[in-house]
Amino acid sequence: MKKMIETQVLIIGGGATGTGIARDLSLRGMNVILIEKQDLNAGASGGNHGLLHSGARYVCSDPEAAVECNNELNIIKKMAGHCVEETNGFFVAVPGDEEHYIADFPEMCRASGIPVTPVDVKDAIQMEPALSHETIAVYEVNDASINPFKLSIENMNDAISMGGQYFSYCMLQSFEIKNKKICCAKIQNQINHETFYIKADTYINASGAWASHVACLADIPIRMVFSKGSLLVTGKRITKRVINRLRKATNGDILVPGGVVSILGTTSVRVDSPDHIFPTVEEVDYIISEGERMVPSLKSCRYVRAYSGVRPLVSMGSDDDRAVSRGFTLIDHEQDDVDNFITITGGKLSTYRLMAEKTSDLICKKQGIFSECKTKVIPLPSTKSGEWAEPGAGISESFGPRAKDRVLCECEMVPASAIDTIINSIKANRGKPDLTSIALRSRVGKGPCQGSFCSVRILAHMYNTDEITGAKGIDDLKNFLNERWKGEQSLLWDQALVQSSLKEMIHCGLFGLETCQGLDGLNK
Repeated sequence: MKKMIETQVLIIGGGATGTGIARDLSLRGMNVILIEKQDLNAGASGGNHGLLHSGARYVCSDPEAAVECNNELNIIKKMAGHCVEETNGFFVAVPGDEEHYIADFPEMCRASGIPVTPVDVKDAIQMEPALSHETIAVYEVNDASINPFKLSIENMNDAISMGGQYFSYCMLQSFEIKNKKICCAKIQNQINHETFYIKADTYINASGAWASHVACLADIPIRMVFSKGSLLVTGKRITKRVINRLRKATNGDILVPGGVVSILGTTSVRVDSPDHIFPTVEEVDYIISEGERMVPSLKSCRYVRAYSGVRPLVSMGSDDDRAVSRGFTLIDHEQDDVDNFITITGGKLSTYRLMAEKTSDLICKKQGIFSECKTKVIPLPSTKSGEWAEPGAGISESFGPRAKDRVLCECEMVPASAIDTIINSIKANRGKPDLTSIALRSRVGKGPCQGSFCSVRILAHMYNTDEITGAKGIDDLKNFLNERWKGEQSLLWDQALVQSSLKEMIHCGLFGLETCQGLDGLNK
């Protein structure tokens, strides 16, 4: 007998767009279930640079996307301010950059409604001492930094508070279609391998780079291209502001501060699949060589991690992925003879709320419901389980009165009480508390030691509180360290090499994790 769950809307994909749709629809009084084959932000929403765009980066290549970014930036700053750091941003030009672009930039910004102010080069260097002394032009815009993990966590938490449901590690297997409608979706729990079914009035494909795969389950083709972007995380914050290269968008031309670190990127490399991606040594070298033109210290600073994400781009036949629009694509598959199926893909983190609004508007229209979007006027609440996703969150915390509240991650000052809060939140949403899911919702493992010490401390804490039993923790530790390794192997020089060697000695040598594929790779 089928285990059937019923809801009004099933959302497939747990990134910023999917969680944003869940909150938007919940605010409109609708019942929603969101499923994710891994955990929140497993795709592009967890592999970006955390830039809340002013839109200035696209004023030449995609003016429509530039306008959308600028409008959404102002809304998100007001409605989700606790997820945003209002850094502002500089666009800087160095010798060799195109003079016509530099001269036309202010007017292109104004044409898109983006505030822009020229800054004297000497003043700019005084405000941002890390800037190159060869800088020839500077403009200030209202860029900001946003925490994508906290954003998705808070959106999902708010949806759940209104009756929404979130199923992590639950993969869509197939659709059952009759009379031009999806009757139900077959889902498999990736942890216990149990199968169940969800019956909904409307099914939303918000799976980002996997949108074409999900659509294929309904026999609908979507032509997409996969553009991998790699980024580097510095050991400390380099600048106060976002620093953009004053030229047409290309590789290695943006530095985004995020709490106590900075993120340098990015690249655009065509890949065949959004699965199993990682940054290469060649990408790392190129990003640094370009970045140091703007900020010379990037050549010698310490990098603690590199990572990659895949941009979900709907193909228009261009060979240049940067020429593909950064606008989003909303498809009503009624045109494909599936009346209750919608795909939303493309776009940017900065426009996630607008994408959710337009998708929710279409859902309401199809279901004959009159309800306006409320995410423009109702602020996104802050929750306890989301606060530890913020870089440097623990620095201002005082643990003195709580003698028993041990700090388990010293790099990011995350205490045991925070780990317990996160574990309880994961369990409340039918999730699997493990090192990887805890790290997704906090800063553990993201500091200079990259999990060398905190991984074992947190694991021991979970054993002591009976969250893990038997040999499960060993596999958990291996999976966690291998994920960290993906971001370290392309950065093995200077202090990063010393740190990775120490990690290998601790975990492979002392603890005997010789079968740990990632760390064992250091010996090859």
